[in-house]
Amino acid sequence: GKRINENINGLIRQYFPKGTDFNEVSDQEINFVVNRLNNRPRKTRGGKTPNELFKGIRTCLLPD
Repeated sequence: GKRINENINGLIRQYFPKGTDFNEVSDQEINFVVNRLNNRPRKTRGGKTPNELFKGIRTCLLPD
């Protein structure tokens, strides 16, 4: 919901302040931030990272 979106926006703003011109931001910089955020533990998910949660879902849907 809105609260989750606001939280994610706040996390992104730690790296890219409001008003950042993304035409001036490299793909490498964006990928760095995406990687950092996807590997950041979340309190609301029992301390798991988004990547850990995704891997768990993928394993359930696509077992080896």
